[in-house]
Amino acid sequence: MAKTTAARKSKAAAPRQEHTTETPDALGARSNPLDGVIGYKVRRAQVAIFQDFIHHFKEVDLRPAEFSVLRILHETPGLKHAEVAGMLGIKRTNFVSLMDALEKRGLATRRKSGTDRRSHALHLTPKGEALLGEAMKLFETHENGLIRKLGGEEVRDQLLELLSRITEE
Repeated sequence: MAKTTAARKSKAAAPRQEHTTETPDALGARSNPLDGVIGYKVRRAQVAIFQDFIHHFKEVDLRPAEFSVLRILHETPGLKHAEVAGMLGIKRTNFVSLMDALEKRGLATRRKSGTDRRSHALHLTPKGEALLGEAMKLFETHENGLIRKLGGEEVRDQLLELLSRITEE
């Protein structure tokens, strides 16, 4: 029993490992038994995509979630907090802090809703529109790089369709 408790304590004290895009083979290890697990591969792909995104967007200082909000508000101005949070697939309370940060940077604003005095309509500011214009050019480079890695637009479309099947309820 003492041995089990000591083992738990040493595991608990161990620092968390950072995500890496290195493959097990690159680390000199045998093949990874998780390579055939869909969730594992999707998560690894997400980490790689986010790292590439962050690399491309560092000059405009935007994270993936912030870019997503700017793009949503550009395409559909006047949405409520809950609507944007739903599009992002996050809790409304988590979206509020994201919106606060964009508002603090002068990229987005909340306006009283014309139809519901209890809610706000969300909009990009002129500064937000300008930054999104720059960001869209960076996004095209990022997205085109991913499409090349996949082997073309047709494969991209197939991947999006397959991922949609998983996320449909």
